[in-house]
Amino acid sequence: MASGETSENAPSMTSIQRHFLLRRLHSLTGIVPIGVFLIAHLTTNSSLAWGRFALRGKGDGLSVSEGGVKYFQHEVSWINEQVPHLLLIEIVLWVSIAFHSILGVIYATSGRGNVKQYAYQDNWRYSLQRLTGYVGILFIVYHVATLRWGWTFLVPEGTRWSHNFSASTLAAAMQGSTQGYTAMGVAVSVLYMLGVTALVYHFANGLWTAAITWGLTISTKAQRRWGVACAAIGAGLMLAAWSALIATMTLNYDKAHAVERQMYIEMHGETAYLEYMQKKGLQPSGDGG
Repeated sequence: MASGETSENAPSMTSIQRHFLLRRLHSLTGIVPIGVFLIAHLTTNSSLAWGRFALRGKGDGLSVSEGGVKYFQHEVSWINEQVPHLLLIEIVLWVSIAFHSILGVIYATSGRGNVKQYAYQDNWRYSLQRLTGYVGILFIVYHVATLRWGWTFLVPEGTRWSHNFSASTLAAAMQGSTQGYTAMGVAVSVLYMLGVTALVYHFANGLWTAAITWGLTISTKAQRRWGVACAAIGAGLMLAAWSALIATMTLNYDKAHAVERQMYIEMHGETAYLEYMQKKGLQPSGDGG
């Protein structure tokens, strides 16, 4: 080719720049806002396990489980009733998830893993990143559809999640009934364990690859050090995720509802409680659960 000539098949600077920008936007949305929300969400949910110890004097006389329910309910009520522009936050989050997921699928299906030929750590991480991405997005859709959008036909016994009775209705949805585990409840709990684990791995490993994408870890030594940091972040988030799941899976519906009931009555009164339960199609409970 003569000097100054350009091949028709050679990518233009515009396409190169577009690819450069999309790669970085894909990486960025995985951290902000999606990753930030994941951290906040897991921290809130894990309070079912540790919230009793954050109540201070307000937790006197409550068990660890009951205290966790009280703290968790307080946080969920604040998010749903007092956080400003909640709908706008959700829209931004969903647009980011859609952008990150669609672009991620494009990159995953157009790339090639070589685990069979070269079974090295980085190759396995690349394959797991793609797999956990697929599992993660399917789980997110199920999680939001059943608990936020009210698609109760996908929930065992049709339990409808309520932000005013957040822990008890979440436990019933995951366990399969208000009376304890059913076969379908076990399946939902397994789905949650797989889905949340996939999301945590995808985020932690994504942090490591993001640093490479943004040119922050050029040398092998820097990548190794950042890998250790990402592993520590992943371990902490996995602990939060699993503690939240275990606390929910072992939660007694009646005892949790009794705590939530007391909180609701203190805020709105007995009559409002009965009207709310009737409106939501939930079973009212006495003082003892």
